[in-house]
Amino acid sequence: METKSGFTKMTIQEFETWIKTQKVARTIFTIQEHHTFRPDYSNFKGNNHFEMQAGMKSHHMSNNHWSDIGQHFSTFPDGSILTGRSLESTPACIIGQNSNDICIENIGFFDKNKDVMTSAQKDTIVRMTAALCSRFNLPVNTNSIVYHHWFDMNTGERNNGTRNNKSCPGSDFFGGNKVQDCINNFLPLVSGVLTGTPVTNAPASVKKYVSVRADQLNVRVKPDPKSDKVSGNGPALMGAILRVYNEVNGWYKISASSEHWVMGKFTVDVKPATVNADTLNIRTGPGKSFSKSGSYLKGQEIFIEKEENGWCKINLEDKWVSKDFLSFK
Repeated sequence: METKSGFTKMTIQEFETWIKTQKVARTIFTIQEHHTFRPDYSNFKGNNHFEMQAGMKSHHMSNNHWSDIGQHFSTFPDGSILTGRSLESTPACIIGQNSNDICIENIGFFDKNKDVMTSAQKDTIVRMTAALCSRFNLPVNTNSIVYHHWFDMNTGERNNGTRNNKSCPGSDFFGGNKVQDCINNFLPLVSGVLTGTPVTNAPASVKKYVSVRADQLNVRVKPDPKSDKVSGNGPALMGAILRVYNEVNGWYKISASSEHWVMGKFTVDVKPATVNADTLNIRTGPGKSFSKSGSYLKGQEIFIEKEENGWCKINLEDKWVSKDFLSFK
């Protein structure tokens, strides 16, 4: 591994070991696949990984006015991986769809007749996606692994590529950017890496889920405000969904395997739910009289912070959906 300019460069073998050691308070439901479009293969010189990553960060902050580089990881033509923004931070990648996601930017322009992905980068993308599924207990399906192409580029509404969509991650990304292309060509490769590795939706010992309501919520080694902060673990950020495994005197244990604690008074309880209708309209308020602002598709997972007259409000968003079309865990 090599660290420079705040980024860490690693091989896929190093990543597979490294990701197992990362303590992430935020609940992860989805892995996003993207291509950069620009920069593309013509910009890669074989040894300028850090310069390219720094350039993307500068563009994202100066032109897009984001707080940091948009993605959590970038993959390169030689198979290398560079870290981006903190895993505790929500990515800036698909409008309205980032809350519980990890974003991967794959360097290249992977539309038909453009960059031809190298075998090294292909191997890294497949194995990296598999490693993230394993680390965050995600099933290998098209709700857990998504392409940017499946979402309206202005509203973030998922429409599976039927209107107003970018081609990202490329019309020739592992044989195509449609949902069926992912099912036919990409998911079997990810599943092949995970053969023999059990993957579940969430550990059975989770007592409840909470949403952070402070700008930054420190994670400590004991349920005590005077105890040390967890080493190597940044604070949980506003809106992050945390799993709670135990409660002691108003403190929540947010790791199944480690002593990681947060003060419960800076969180609110939320309920995980899955959309069970083919299409579920999103409204701006709790009722059909409120205007439609988008929709969810069957199988999408959301967190509910409030219920009112049979309508449910999405965590930290002005989005309401009918409770009749949700399955609660």
